[in-house]
Amino acid sequence: MYGPNNRVRGLGVAGALFLCCSTAAVAAGPRTLAGVACERPPPQHCAAACVPALLGELGNATEPKSGRKFFLDYPCDLKDDEKVVLILSLHGAGSIGNWQRHYFPAFDYKEKYRLVIATPTAANSAAIFPNQPPVRMWTADGDDEYLRNLSDYLLAEIGRKNVRAFWLAGHSQGGLTANRIVCTNYFGAKVDGWLSLSGGRIGPAQIAPDFFGPNGPPPALSGSGADSPRPGVASSPSCDLSYIFTSGELEITGLPAASPWAEKYGCAARQRRADIVDSAKGYVTGASPGRPPSWGRDARPGTAQEFVYPGCKGKKVVADVLRLDKGHTEGLEPKVTEELVRLMVTAPGGKLQKSP
Repeated sequence: MYGPNNRVRGLGVAGALFLCCSTAAVAAGPRTLAGVACERPPPQHCAAACVPALLGELGNATEPKSGRKFFLDYPCDLKDDEKVVLILSLHGAGSIGNWQRHYFPAFDYKEKYRLVIATPTAANSAAIFPNQPPVRMWTADGDDEYLRNLSDYLLAEIGRKNVRAFWLAGHSQGGLTANRIVCTNYFGAKVDGWLSLSGGRIGPAQIAPDFFGPNGPPPALSGSGADSPRPGVASSPSCDLSYIFTSGELEITGLPAASPWAEKYGCAARQRRADIVDSAKGYVTGASPGRPPSWGRDARPGTAQEFVYPGCKGKKVVADVLRLDKGHTEGLEPKVTEELVRLMVTAPGGKLQKSP
C-alpha cells in the first residue's frame, strides 16, 4: 500500500517505531520563515550591550531579487495558517536596521502579540549635515522598488490570507519615508496603519528650535513641496489608515491637542489614558557630545503620556504618545513599546484580503 519502494514491512516493530519517531522529530524541528530559523533570543539582540559592531549587523534574511539582507523576527511557535500582524520597520537617517530593531524593540513582543517584523537597511548614503560624512538614508531611486519587492516576498512567505493587518513603522527619516510611500499605488491598497516614531505628525508637532540649529533642517530632509513630509510635519495621507504618533517631549515645541486625522474619521475629543511608567531603560541612544537634549541623551527609564481619540469610524485607531523629558534618539522603553504594539494590533486590518 506504500508503492514499490515500501520498506516498512521489513523493518519489524522496533524499526517501524524508530522510523516513526525519527520522522516526527524532523517534523517538529525549528520553525522557518523565508529560510530563517526562529531563534530565542532573537539573533543579534544586544540585551546586554548594544556595541557598534553588533548594531552594524544587516540581517538574518535575504530578499531574493536584490540579494539585500534584512532582519526577520517572528513567533517561534508560529502556525502555518495563523493570522499575524506584519510590520515593516524603517530606520532613520544615519542608522541601520539593527539599530532600528533596538530603538523600537517590537521583537520583544512578537510571541505575545503574534507579530512578524521585517527591518531592512537603506541602500544609499547622502550628505545631510555640512562638514560631516554622508549617512545612510532612504531614497526613492535606491529603495522604493526594494521595499515593494521585500513586501511581496514576505506576503508570499506568510500567505496574504494570514496577514491580518499590515503596518509601516518608521523612525525619523524612516517615518518621513513611510509617510511618502504609504498611499502609493502599491502600499495604499495593502497597508492598514502607520506608526510615526518621531517621523512627522499629521497636524504638525513642530521641531524644537535647537534641534537642527539656526539654519533649520538641511535640504536632504526638507521635502520637495509645502505638503511633502519633513521633520515634525507629515503630509496628510490620501488613503484609509489607522495612525499613531510618538515623540520625545524635548524634540518638539509641543503636542497639539487636536488631530486632523481624528477629525477625518469623526473621532471624539482626545482622552488621556493613564501614564506609561517605565522603570527600565531602552536599548540604544544616539546621544553624542555637542548635541542638544532635543537630539537625545543617554537611555534611561521614563514616563509617557498617552492620548487616544475614541469612537473613530471604522474603528480606526488614532493616538499620540509623548515621552516626557526625552529627545529624538533615546530608544523606546519596554512598557511604552508594548503599548504602541498593543494599539497597533487592536486596530482593524483586512486591506490585503480586499486588494488584488
